[in-house]
Amino acid sequence: MTTYVYDFSEGSREMAGLLGGKGANLAEMSRMGLPVPPGFTVTTEACRVFLATGAPPEELDGQIARHLAALERATGKRLGQVDDPLLLSVRSGARFSMPGMMDTILDIGLNDLAVLGLGKTPERERFAWDSYRRLVQMFGSTVMAADGALFEKLIGALERQHKAADDSRLDTVDLIRLVECFKDIIAEQTGEEFPQDPAEQLKRAVLAVFSSWNSERARIYRRREHIPDDLGTAVTIQTMVFGNLGPDSGSGVAFTRDPATGRPGVYGDYLPNAQGEDVVAGIRNTVPLQRLADLDPGSYNELRSCMDRLEARYRDMCDIEFTIERGKLWMLQTRVGKRTAQAAFGIAAQLADEGLISPQEALARVDGDALVHLMFPRFDTSDPGVGEVVARGVPASPGAAVGAVVFDSAEAVRRAGAGEKVVLVRLETSPSDLPGMIAARAVVTSRGGKTSHAAVVARGMGKVCVCGVEGITVDLEERSLTTADGVTVTEGTTVSVDGTEGTVRLGAVPLAESEVMRYFEAGGRAPDGEAPQVVRDVHRLMTLADSERRLEVRANADTPQDAARARRFGARGIGLCRTEHMFLGDRRPLVEAMILADTDAARAEALGALLPLQREDFTGILEAMDGLPVTVRLLDPPLHEFLPDRTELAVRIAREETAGRIPAARDRELLAAVTRMHEKNPMLGLRGVRLGLVVPGLVAMQVRALAEAVVARRRAGGDPRAEIMVPLVDAAEELRLVRDEVEAVLACVAKESGVALDCPVGTMIELPRAALTAGRIAREAHFFSFGTNDLTQTTWGFSRDDAEAAFFPAYLDRGVFERSPFETIDREGVGRLVEIAVAEGRASRPDLTTGVCGEHGGDPASVHFFHAVGLDYVSCSPFRVPVARLEAGRAALPPPSGDSST
Repeated sequence: MTTYVYDFSEGSREMAGLLGGKGANLAEMSRMGLPVPPGFTVTTEACRVFLATGAPPEELDGQIARHLAALERATGKRLGQVDDPLLLSVRSGARFSMPGMMDTILDIGLNDLAVLGLGKTPERERFAWDSYRRLVQMFGSTVMAADGALFEKLIGALERQHKAADDSRLDTVDLIRLVECFKDIIAEQTGEEFPQDPAEQLKRAVLAVFSSWNSERARIYRRREHIPDDLGTAVTIQTMVFGNLGPDSGSGVAFTRDPATGRPGVYGDYLPNAQGEDVVAGIRNTVPLQRLADLDPGSYNELRSCMDRLEARYRDMCDIEFTIERGKLWMLQTRVGKRTAQAAFGIAAQLADEGLISPQEALARVDGDALVHLMFPRFDTSDPGVGEVVARGVPASPGAAVGAVVFDSAEAVRRAGAGEKVVLVRLETSPSDLPGMIAARAVVTSRGGKTSHAAVVARGMGKVCVCGVEGITVDLEERSLTTADGVTVTEGTTVSVDGTEGTVRLGAVPLAESEVMRYFEAGGRAPDGEAPQVVRDVHRLMTLADSERRLEVRANADTPQDAARARRFGARGIGLCRTEHMFLGDRRPLVEAMILADTDAARAEALGALLPLQREDFTGILEAMDGLPVTVRLLDPPLHEFLPDRTELAVRIAREETAGRIPAARDRELLAAVTRMHEKNPMLGLRGVRLGLVVPGLVAMQVRALAEAVVARRRAGGDPRAEIMVPLVDAAEELRLVRDEVEAVLACVAKESGVALDCPVGTMIELPRAALTAGRIAREAHFFSFGTNDLTQTTWGFSRDDAEAAFFPAYLDRGVFERSPFETIDREGVGRLVEIAVAEGRASRPDLTTGVCGEHGGDPASVHFFHAVGLDYVSCSPFRVPVARLEAGRAALPPPSGDSST
């Protein structure tokens, strides 16, 4: 019989796949002897059965009943007993942390009779009715699908009536009224009464948590975080402990290090006389965790001890939820904490210094996405014209963002979809705000702290966030906010949010380069002791990555300026220099002249005019990359792309004729050329190697310009290392014909100059046929460079420009693919072709060099794939070179051992 339920004592953190992160970590804390309220976990396997069949496994009810009976014996209480009943929490717990995305129900077991037993003494009466209110509210909205906003509206009305700051100021009579009103709302909205049977409450709560795995907010979050849809969630069922019993009780969230900066110390929030949900939801403003040392020194010291033990056990920064009940500390949850990019680099370096992890493990703990975030600009507040700070709050997630203020998720999504940058402002966020948080550049809340829903989710997504801005009053009905100084900010007003300083300013504050970007622009030299700590941490891990990696990193660069920047950023050559970019701007008329030429002499004259200009470009690029390889791709796009738009020309000519004027002869010539060259599908038409074979002199001009640039650099004492790449080859015969022409030109220039030329000739593999016949093509090529942009288009059979606008959103939403295949390599299809081509190419030519020059060359996940299949280098845009270097180093690390949960 399959086991679907495990007691906390039966699990460990290595069982996160089965017990979920929460269940596995509760089991680990239990094994460590930490004070954990007893309970048990329903497995993810049970959830998967439910999701697949619409019903839980047949054995589940019996297994839950047996574990519940054991729990009742251990606690001396029974679920549903009238006098001091056993109460339970029912929480979701997926393998990967999804904060706030799925459902939680507290105080299962209360009903109209049990609440009287729970509050049998005057000092417990308010607590009992507050707990019952929470259960009816959570169960009604989560399990019975009543409108949660109606509950909140009633609470708000009572708070205003009593001029109460929050619900903690409501008295027992108010809470009794709320319970009865909530039950009326449930009956009116759902057609059924709130269930009084605790066993029914428990069963329905478990199934509701299962169902929440496929809620819209959970699916959106998984898509963004690339969490598989088929994992399912576990359910933890745990004895309730209460932080709302009075001033000697409370709840909080603690981090063993600062999740925003990585600095060591005690960080977190505490809320006296409150349940944990109040802290996370941000509905009341918390106090810093350090205040607990004054409020309850014994619990504070015990918590510090638990934090130290957990960090040593997990060898990482831990995120901890706890409750204090009448002076007794209870640990409710731990996990490896989410952190900002700055904190990720800082914590990894610190843990290595402390000997908790090895340098290689430190490298594995950071990634390219975090590095990109650190390269983003920050606000430049040195300008005296910068707007003053109108609000201050908790700096919950660092960074700088500018956008128009909006006050609800739907408006954020609508405006962002129209291309507008927005800042989402809320009292506090809830899981239903996730689409708006994704759409916004920054999130600002008037309530909550560093551990509120807004803060945790924003940090996980790399969004700027400022929480707990107490000085502002948010009026959702009027769609405005008012600052402490009386400044009113209406929807659509532009503000600048600084998540590092925790400030909000009116207007758009100019941006300045980040310290990390300045470090790379300066060539990545070792920083001195005065450099910001984040720069020192980045340098340390980048140096380690360079020492570990096997893959070389080159850059895609078409100008001397791009080449110089790429070299400063650590590129070891150019993997793609696109010659077509040298034919634009004021050189375009020369290309038009070549296209319009109707004789060999006219074409030769036009090509002759282009040659010195291209030679000058090549010389500058070779100088910037002196001593490193520069791979020059011969002209690839169809020639008609260098001509004016066909419709525009036709309209211009028609307008002249309508006005009785004679159209310009050149316009007529251009229109005739565009019409002649028009193709139904130019991506698969006359381009690449085909141009070189049918347009006389085109290949020779480009090769001569490059060869003469090599000669010029040699005579100047340089060390140019040019390589020539032939694009869009389908057959070995195409490459052989062009290679013969290339070598003839090189021999001619060598003879004329007296300088020996050795420029390897290779090809781009960007068509399925080329990949499948790579063995033959390799006999004619010194190197392969995979053009994965076009290889993806031709393998999938769609145009990137059309597909991304037309149906990609639907494909991502419906799970056809988890990520766009143009962002991350499609391993099963395109990746398989790459593997075949590498294997067959090297079988024919063992010394074949292989690389990639599509945008995938800078994508972190794709870099790991290219390392695994044995490519020699990746090439990407200059800005992504540091990311590729870091990920190439991480790809070379041995796979992690064990199954640590997050």
